[in-house]
Amino acid sequence: MVRNGHGERDAPVRGKRSGTDPRVVLSRERVLKATLDLLTEAGLGGLTFDEVVKRSGVAKTTIYRHWPNRNALIIEACLRMTDGDDEPPDTGSLEGDVKAILTDLAELLVTARWSSVLPSIVDAAERDPEIAEVHSRLQRRHAAPLRAALERAALRGEIPPEVDLSAVAAALRGPLYFRRWFSRDVIDNSFVNLIVESVLAGVRRDAAKPSHQGGRRRSR
Repeated sequence: MVRNGHGERDAPVRGKRSGTDPRVVLSRERVLKATLDLLTEAGLGGLTFDEVVKRSGVAKTTIYRHWPNRNALIIEACLRMTDGDDEPPDTGSLEGDVKAILTDLAELLVTARWSSVLPSIVDAAERDPEIAEVHSRLQRRHAAPLRAALERAALRGEIPPEVDLSAVAAALRGPLYFRRWFSRDVIDNSFVNLIVESVLAGVRRDAAKPSHQGGRRRSR
């Protein structure tokens, strides 16, 4: 799929081949686009069916036919923000793979629609189990390429197989999220390189340390 102007991938529009009325497909697409636009502009708090009707031009009765409540519409719209199909790059080295993944993430944090919407999802997830599940699914999708690259590196022997890969992934991605949503400092190549070099050096340094049991590192 090709990224659109919001940093996401455009979903394929299904018509006659799937047996769906093209008019239904187009009205659904208009509603989902309007929903994403409103989420980007005002977050979850600014999203109502009335605003979606106004923005999309689709009747409220039609919207209710496809989405029985506000949460159902939010869930489908949010899951459109990323398709999670990307394979991790294979540059031949862990450093190369991780730098490519984090460089892409750094760009998306500036350009992608989900980077503006996600804070309101995180907030709503604290009180709404359905939104919490959406947040978890989005995070798993965003984390998948990095997790796959780390697993491949462990198989190649670049990092020990007993390393906590979830902790390494969090250490790599976390600083980018901190700069995007908290300090709001620039996320440039120098920052990405510093994170990659520091985290991977720390992983290898810790892996090389002998344990207290006969000088051999304990496996988990």
